[in-house]
Amino acid sequence: MSTLIELLRHWRHSPASGCALCLAFTVPAGTAPDHARRPAIAPALSIVEYQIPRRGAFPHDPAVGADGIVWYTDQANSYIGRFDPVTTRFTDYATPTRQSGPHGIIVAPDGMVWYTGNSAGRIGRLDPRTHVIKEYALPKAARDPHTPLWHDGALWFTAQHSNLIGRLDPATGDVKIFPVATPHANPYGMVAAPDGTIWVALFGTNKLAHVTPATGAIDEIPLPDSGTRPRRLVVDRHGVVWFTDYAQGKLGRYDPATRRTREWPTPDERSRPYGIAIGSDGRIWFDESRQGVMVAFDPTTKAMEQLTIPTPGSVVRNIASDTVHHRLWLALSGTGRIGMIDLSSVASAAMR
Repeated sequence: MSTLIELLRHWRHSPASGCALCLAFTVPAGTAPDHARRPAIAPALSIVEYQIPRRGAFPHDPAVGADGIVWYTDQANSYIGRFDPVTTRFTDYATPTRQSGPHGIIVAPDGMVWYTGNSAGRIGRLDPRTHVIKEYALPKAARDPHTPLWHDGALWFTAQHSNLIGRLDPATGDVKIFPVATPHANPYGMVAAPDGTIWVALFGTNKLAHVTPATGAIDEIPLPDSGTRPRRLVVDRHGVVWFTDYAQGKLGRYDPATRRTREWPTPDERSRPYGIAIGSDGRIWFDESRQGVMVAFDPTTKAMEQLTIPTPGSVVRNIASDTVHHRLWLALSGTGRIGMIDLSSVASAAMR
């Protein structure tokens, strides 16, 4: 474990090309990479970065509450971090289990902060009022909880290498596990849909999983291209699933109503698209992890706009969308920073 933590502390992606200024790019879908890198005349958005004070911080996932407070997991140091955008003050809290490797994080409707202790087989709950953390030990079969999801009064989670999906009852601590049928499917990103069901990216396959929460039944849905590897995903208000195809450098769309899949090449097809979110501007935002670039995709026009992350080496594994304050929050892994994109101007225009 200590070796893993040290690797996380010192790991860096190859620096992204480009200067430290935040440049925006407008890209028609399917345009060749060289053309895709031409900057727009007047960049409309930028990325603001905030340096985490703790030495060697490795923010993995962010989450944001209704109050606008940002929470994040510091995986390398096993802390849960809190950032106040108003005061720009950072505070962090050590997880009870040392070297727990906190990974995913969410804020429940009641304000409680939940995280997955990926390296210790635990789920944690932090009370933001008392700062007390309670941990729940998971069965050995669910040794590596990955992405958490608060859904209908329970904490759901994926366990990537354990190849299962789990459900924790906070009232009793009882855990139910639901194995994924395909071996080595690597259940990864997880999100709830408007109809109350749950979607999961099966990163080790070219499949999505559709979960019925009442029974735990898992339906696996193959995507047309055998080379597709969905990693993170979101569901829009129409129930359409959007996912990052990490292996092939594409943004994917699956419509459960028609069972049709469509994918668009990212501006750089070597990009390894990773974190994904829907902004309050209505666009699908995702990270080109090899390039250190954020991309916004307009579902109506199919146009893509790029935004360079200022500090080279940043990888955005997950994104938190604050639709109240019109912000996107980024955990900039590899640089010890938190990033923010203010969508106020474009969100206002989109709502007119």
